[in-house]
Amino acid sequence: MKKINIWFAATLLLGFTACNSVLDVKPKGSYTTGNYWRNQADVIDGISGIYNILLEEDFTGHAEFTFDICSDDEFRAGDHAEDAAIETFTYDAGNPQVNFSWKWKYEMINRANNALTYIPNVPGMDAAIRDRSLGEAHFLRAFAYWRLTLIYGEVPMVTEEDVKKGAYNHPKATVEALRTQIEADLLKAAELLPAKYDESQAGRVHKGSAWGLLTKLYLYWDKLDKAIEFGSKVVGNNDYRLAANYADNFTTATSNNPEMLFNIQTMDGWGYSDFTTYHTPREWGGWNFHQPLKELVNEFEPNDPRKAVSVMQDGDMINVGNDVKRYNASMSNTGYHFRKFTNWKSNGGLDYSLKTPLLRTADIYLLLAEAKIRKNGAGAGDAEINAVRRRASVLLPPVVGGGMAAVIHERRVELSGENERHQDLMRWDKAGIVNIAAMYSKPKTGPAGVLVPARTFQKPKHYYFPLPQAEVDRSRGVLEQNPNYK
Repeated sequence: MKKINIWFAATLLLGFTACNSVLDVKPKGSYTTGNYWRNQADVIDGISGIYNILLEEDFTGHAEFTFDICSDDEFRAGDHAEDAAIETFTYDAGNPQVNFSWKWKYEMINRANNALTYIPNVPGMDAAIRDRSLGEAHFLRAFAYWRLTLIYGEVPMVTEEDVKKGAYNHPKATVEALRTQIEADLLKAAELLPAKYDESQAGRVHKGSAWGLLTKLYLYWDKLDKAIEFGSKVVGNNDYRLAANYADNFTTATSNNPEMLFNIQTMDGWGYSDFTTYHTPREWGGWNFHQPLKELVNEFEPNDPRKAVSVMQDGDMINVGNDVKRYNASMSNTGYHFRKFTNWKSNGGLDYSLKTPLLRTADIYLLLAEAKIRKNGAGAGDAEINAVRRRASVLLPPVVGGGMAAVIHERRVELSGENERHQDLMRWDKAGIVNIAAMYSKPKTGPAGVLVPARTFQKPKHYYFPLPQAEVDRSRGVLEQNPNYK
């Protein structure tokens, strides 16, 4: 899939005032809506420009995954001072991390809005490509709003109708209104998108991507029947089957596979992603962030091969491309690194061809299991949990009569480091299944002792992060800060 850096100068900016933009982005080219959207080639490249935002370091390259350092699975590590406040729940609305990915989510929304505004009027398009392109725009807008509402709760909502009116400075929309918009976008995406692609179009979203994100949306929305309906569409479709081996999802040659409902397309030398750099030990070319904690490592059962795929631990022999080196616990603050996101070229140096997973079929299996258990009781999700476990290893004993404890365990080991744990715990806390405040009151420890002291999670304050204060100020009174952060 062709990726371009493209910025449509006339209408891509989301400005909360007439003279200021929430985006700090420099133009890449001289395109405007007056000289773009002329033909099918423009449409294809324009849609690629929406996907391209996923490569930004301050979006999925790093910043989005930093919101998971709140969890009990990892330590922030690295050298970003603002991350310490995120991890310890001492941040405020001026924290840079709160701001980093905000502008890129809205940039994605802006580009999607422009696509939805202009594509219907582009002459001479193949009908299938027009439908696909509109479906992609709907999905990517939904994804950006999904991440915004998960992180901040209520945020401004801007659609293509606002683009047509030139109306951008909006107050916050309710979470209910945002979820309704996300739902509408994903249902439209599912209607327009093809079921799958050939290898030349790997990375484009398809019906399964939309159904999968709908499953997640409905579960967070407590619409369990709907979560079961759309989760079953994914799980029951061979086009989105689990990869043969867990490791296939984290191996360069096989990281584009049917299980990858949505991932970030990179190739070494083109489409660089910071994601690999941040997770790799400094001694081996990385920046040493996001280190797994002992409690996560201990969660893996004996005979679970996902542990070796996911985590580097003391004594492991690691192929770093041009050599095989011994991993030493002293390379990490916690004694461990995530292994699943690292990759090296045969002649040495990091290889950026590994795709970054954003939504996998295994995630949907376990969301479906959760919805069934919460609706129908223990045992209702056994088939889905055991499908994920059998794929990991036939040596893992099957779950029989599994309740939420089985789902919680399976999600923790299957999706370790994939930006799910903190949001999972908050969802379960709101449903009365876990007590997140009690869980986070335990310190994070490493081989040398306490890394992060006991933390105080305040409900409901810490269910959401504050809006970036700079954006609140820029709105001139239209955008109101989240409660408890004023």
